[in-house]
Amino acid sequence: MALPHLQQPSFLLASLKADCVNKPFAQRCHDLETVIEDFPAKELHAIFPWLVESIFGSLDGIIVGWNLRSLQGRTHPTEYAIALDFLDPSGPMMKLVYKLQAEEYRYDFPVSYLPGPVKASIHERVLPECSLYHNKVQFPPSGGLGLNLALNPFEYYMFYFAISLITQRNTPITHHVSTSNSAYFILVDAYLKWFLPTEGSVLPPPSSNPGGTIPSPAPRSPSVPFTSYGMHHTSLLKRHIAHQPSVNADPASQEIWRSETMLQIFVEMWLHHYSLDMYQKMQSPHVKLEVLHYRLSISSKHHSSPAQSGYQALHAYQESFKPTEEHVLVVRLLVKHLHAFTNSLKPEPISPSAHSHTASPLEEFKRVVIPRFVQQKLYIFLQHCFGHWPLDASFRAVLEMWLSYLQPWRYAPEKPLQSADPQPRSVAEKWAPFVQENLLMYTKLFVGFLNRALRTDLVSPKNALMVFRVAKVLAQPNLSEMIQKGEQLFLEPDLVIPHRQHRIFMTPTLGGTFFSSWPPAITDASFKVKSHIYSLEGQDFQYKQMFGTEIRNLVLRLAQLICQAQQTAKSISDHSAETLASKSFLSWFRFGPSEMNGSYTGNDLDEIGQENIKKTDEYLEKALEYLCQIFRLSEAQLTQMMMNCGTAQDENGKKQLPDSIESEDGLILTPLGRYQIINGLRRFEIAYQGDTELQPIRSYENATLVRLLFQLSSAINQRFAEQMDNLCSREDFIGSFCRYHLINPFLAERTRHSPMLKHRARHIQRPKISLRFLASYRTLLSLFMIFFIASQFCIGPLACTFLILLAYLLYAVVMTFFTERWKPHRH
Repeated sequence: MALPHLQQPSFLLASLKADCVNKPFAQRCHDLETVIEDFPAKELHAIFPWLVESIFGSLDGIIVGWNLRSLQGRTHPTEYAIALDFLDPSGPMMKLVYKLQAEEYRYDFPVSYLPGPVKASIHERVLPECSLYHNKVQFPPSGGLGLNLALNPFEYYMFYFAISLITQRNTPITHHVSTSNSAYFILVDAYLKWFLPTEGSVLPPPSSNPGGTIPSPAPRSPSVPFTSYGMHHTSLLKRHIAHQPSVNADPASQEIWRSETMLQIFVEMWLHHYSLDMYQKMQSPHVKLEVLHYRLSISSKHHSSPAQSGYQALHAYQESFKPTEEHVLVVRLLVKHLHAFTNSLKPEPISPSAHSHTASPLEEFKRVVIPRFVQQKLYIFLQHCFGHWPLDASFRAVLEMWLSYLQPWRYAPEKPLQSADPQPRSVAEKWAPFVQENLLMYTKLFVGFLNRALRTDLVSPKNALMVFRVAKVLAQPNLSEMIQKGEQLFLEPDLVIPHRQHRIFMTPTLGGTFFSSWPPAITDASFKVKSHIYSLEGQDFQYKQMFGTEIRNLVLRLAQLICQAQQTAKSISDHSAETLASKSFLSWFRFGPSEMNGSYTGNDLDEIGQENIKKTDEYLEKALEYLCQIFRLSEAQLTQMMMNCGTAQDENGKKQLPDSIESEDGLILTPLGRYQIINGLRRFEIAYQGDTELQPIRSYENATLVRLLFQLSSAINQRFAEQMDNLCSREDFIGSFCRYHLINPFLAERTRHSPMLKHRARHIQRPKISLRFLASYRTLLSLFMIFFIASQFCIGPLACTFLILLAYLLYAVVMTFFTERWKPHRH
């Protein structure tokens, strides 16, 4: 990866490569530390690219490196501690970086491994607005293939560190890994705290020369002039370079250039991912015009355009890019630290002149770090996740990252006082500018969450928890009023303030360095809100008010689904309790396996248990309460919704059946019923409704006995079918007694509430004898135990059989009287 004229054979490099095979990890790190201390920068320069790749893995993911994402103290405590010490911000590796930085070496990083939008932009001959790429694009003499970035050692190290989160995601993991305890996560946290300190200033790097300092990187001219991209018009790249200031001109840049560089790299590698449509929309009109001219000049030469390859690369990239849960958790760590970093800003002095003379570069950096470097790309990253993440519980990671960004007050230095009052604290008025200048983060992403929530099964405790979390955050006192105020400022007509007539809402230049020219401060709150929205969504964006009629109707739909989910959870809870209550010691000895005639409800909650069903109900109840507070839903509306949900109940008390109509062929689903089933709102009971005699032979049955008893039962049923029909049709006790044994009323009730064809149901419900229960190992074991216990009391087999039949006869007589209260059991 080093520059070509420096790629010479190195004895030191060969020796270190051999050590990787022959020496243990601890010894290798100790030797590396010694090499870094003893060897000059010229020798270390040759091993630096190899060392970085051996630690973080190759860009194509083939070389795993130290596998920091899977390295944990719980499983590998020695390697974990050594790796953290070696890569610490003040450790040997960073000393090597600063040693090389002093000599101003450069290393090539291939453009092909950059995020899709950046790669497509460079292929379009348009330099990304982020200053990280300015003056760094290097072109080979042959032309537009094999583009590279010429990076200084600090940039090169941080590029590899950040992008390893993306390139190494397919590395096989042999054990369960907790992301927050991995060496990579700990290092991200350490770098953030070191280079973006919430207290004090950034510590200066160690210098190899006594009394000297490590220079900040100076701008470099590209190896190929950018004017060659456009034949008849000035290249945008050249315009960027012409306005790029020299950071060496300002001594204050020494304090924060590493902080700014690290943050830009993290944001570019982790957040700069979006679709082709978004890429085109975000381009400014000047960029679009230049790209159009460039395409026309290329097409006139009748050969393939690198711009076309850029678009094709972005098409393929947006299909393949899928953020992982680990990726999102690392981004959330970045968001939380940036809030803490920004909130550590000292209060502004009253006198503006005093402020201009006393504010340090780090303090100024804190003031603009989120809106200038993070806001736009984080918003687009969240939009991508909201639109493409699977509809499962893993979305919780994305949700918590979003909620962390929405609540900067949680990371303020002044901690809220603990009080006995259960009500949440009101959001202070000083946070109103943040809410207004991040309005789309609150409103449009909330609409995105609503659309997801309406398509999820809210009976699941994890999904219910996510709805509860969002509702609880947005229901904090004074927050909804701030959001409404922001919407009012956006909708305020421009004619109200005459001097705003000739303003143009321009996309803010988010890419210049911290020391580049700043636009004049905007004091008008309405203009700030409009600039924020138009910069993220474009001039033609049609804003939907969060508290408008359309979104309010979505909230009402969600509230109705919450009510239905509560009813579903209650019915499942009642069914589970009823099933448990019906199980008794005596039922274990009944002569028929309950598995044959029972049903499976088909819901997770049966396996989760009563405790989690209770949690689901609590989450949904509180979420509904918070939604009512946010959108001021009246009690009358809630009562009507609860009544509508309660009407899903027939004369026998069966709740939550899908909406359907009864016909000659059974139940037929309506469009509403199909919607309810698809979204998990209601369901039919999933149970075997065919002839129980024809079910597959179970593992707890004797196959030979099942076949023999089936032939015997079939012969009896065929021979005495008419007599059994006559007996079951009687209205006296004999008829009830026969129906209890020859017909399963529970099965008849189930088929009545299913889409099963009626003529088939009538065929299954005909009276018949089933002897299959005698083939069950459980039944055979029960009989053996009874006979064995009876033999201990000197009771012979015939007498024991007579007693069993007599006891069951008494039991059957009692059960016949209570068939309406107890679930009947069929033999």
